[in-house]
Amino acid sequence: MKTQLDVAHHTPEGREAEAILRSCVHCGFCTATCPTYQELHDERDGPRGRIYLIKQLLEGGEVTENTRVHLDRCLQCRSCETTCPSGVEYGRLLDYGRAVLEKQLPRTREDQFKRWAIRKILPYASLFGSLLKAGQLFRPLLPEVIKRKVPEKQNISSPWPSNSHRRKMVVLTGCAQPSATPQTNLSAARVLDKLGISLVEVPKAGCCGAVSYHLSAREEGLDFARRNIDAWWPAVEAGAEAIVMTASGCGSMVKEYGHLLKHDRDYSNKAEKISDITCDLSEILLDEDLSRLALPVAEGRVAVHCPCSLQHGQKLPASVEAVLEKAGIPLAKTTDSHFCCGSAGTYSLLQPAMSKQLLSNKIRALTMEDPDVIATANIGCQLHLASGTETPVRHWIELLDK
Repeated sequence: MKTQLDVAHHTPEGREAEAILRSCVHCGFCTATCPTYQELHDERDGPRGRIYLIKQLLEGGEVTENTRVHLDRCLQCRSCETTCPSGVEYGRLLDYGRAVLEKQLPRTREDQFKRWAIRKILPYASLFGSLLKAGQLFRPLLPEVIKRKVPEKQNISSPWPSNSHRRKMVVLTGCAQPSATPQTNLSAARVLDKLGISLVEVPKAGCCGAVSYHLSAREEGLDFARRNIDAWWPAVEAGAEAIVMTASGCGSMVKEYGHLLKHDRDYSNKAEKISDITCDLSEILLDEDLSRLALPVAEGRVAVHCPCSLQHGQKLPASVEAVLEKAGIPLAKTTDSHFCCGSAGTYSLLQPAMSKQLLSNKIRALTMEDPDVIATANIGCQLHLASGTETPVRHWIELLDK
């Protein structure tokens, strides 16, 4: 694709955006796997159309609220990247295009406030946790549509393992997960403990930065990344084997730290190291001897939901299934695994109508064989899926933990 970007974009980020634009051969293969295009059948609601809109924006062409509508409607699931034969890094282009649009065409005050509130609540574990507790307390009194979005309180089954093993790994605590699904990291610690690995949470590490970064607050997102690097670095220097991600959305972001901070003289080398040793939990267990675990007896079949951040972001489309099969857990058949469930970070809050439709599609695809449980690998997907079905939805690591 030929481009002639405005001089204002002659920056490292602008040059990267131009290279991505030029790599697109507008073949249209991406439209077959784009959830919003498949629902709306509008070229502007598919990756190819959005690429043209971003090209027009960066070349100084006219942009309107209509441009924003179509860019906002993108889930950024990156399914198109998996499909694209030319390797177009669409997600990075969209982040840049959205950030430029924010500056050229300010949002309404109401829209600005909504996005500001999300950025000031969701990434902060203590504040989010307090609000969630209030929601859980008054959950019986809430309207059904809101009640389904508030997860019931989880009861912690046991204390964190106290054994100290030679092998040590660090796990991201995260922002929403500690209060919404605290059993996830505990189960991961218990399973790894049985495999001779100590899993350590670093208190000063928090939100991965994805919420802010993908809402066009670029520097705010990068500041979260820098704080995490500072928090983890002593453990890395002490020989931590890996940074373990139990939320695939966070894992997709942390694995990008090296790229996102490559022009930061103070953090580029550290960021690259952090990204290099970051692994999804499924990657760790694929390399371990699971026969050492006292695995629970399987109770029915499991339908596996692979989050977009795991299959398209981290390019690990079958890692969870592989671990569960290795552990002898029977799996139910599913369909359309490449389509997003509609959670997509903050998408379900900002685009509720489309999110609800995609959720309905995904529940049908996951329950075609009436599974006993749905397993996923991301906190956002777990909560979103649970709001649309009576089938229990759990993080897959809980299935390996007695």
